[in-house]
Amino acid sequence: MDKFMLEKTIKEVIERVNQSYEPINRKLSGELNLARYIDHTLLKPDATPEMIKTLCMEARENNFFSVCVNSCHLPLVTKLLEGTDVARAVVIGFPLGAVPTDVKVYETEWSLNHGADEFDMVINIGYLKAGLYDLVFEDIAKVVKAAKDKVVKVIIETALLTEAEKIAACVIAKEAGAAFVKTSTGFSSGGATAEDVSLMKFVVGDNVKVKASGGMRTREDMIRMLIAGADRIGTSSGMKIIGKK
Repeated sequence: MDKFMLEKTIKEVIERVNQSYEPINRKLSGELNLARYIDHTLLKPDATPEMIKTLCMEARENNFFSVCVNSCHLPLVTKLLEGTDVARAVVIGFPLGAVPTDVKVYETEWSLNHGADEFDMVINIGYLKAGLYDLVFEDIAKVVKAAKDKVVKVIIETALLTEAEKIAACVIAKEAGAAFVKTSTGFSSGGATAEDVSLMKFVVGDNVKVKASGGMRTREDMIRMLIAGADRIGTSSGMKIIGKK
């Protein structure tokens, strides 16, 4: 999709938001298995192999949806989660998104070859804010292609964006073939809010999912995000949320 068409689509969606947006208030079932919504996450720069082993053990024992790590830890995670239902998620271009697209593509291909099931990529935030929508689209689309049929989640870093930029980022991610849009890296000036999750879900509709990430430490935090429209939660507090710590 070229820049003209992207700009036209973004403008139309902004108008739709201005005219008809209402906060999402999803009803949840009473038998909610919270662990199956959680990407059990450890992305700290000082994470050691022993810490990754603990992460995987917790994921196996509690049946979290996935383990999410930096790509250097992926071979270990793949080995430790072999034979389980826990997915292996990896971050791409993390945490700034400010590397060339070819680097993101290479990291995606390398991770795919080392067992990754899902890819959480960071957009080029500076390009988005500059209105270089065609470059942001290309960045995402090439990662989606490199991931083949695997899930790609696009991190838009909501804390750094205006409302119009959040809408633009979600529209571009959807048009580029992303399976999810994701709020945050957890490494910027803020994390997920229910207001952002609701707006993102309204923009992408039913065919693209929303992942809330950053700042969620309690069961109440998580429930609030699910009600607002989140389909997945990224957190390093999964054990606390499910009552195991």
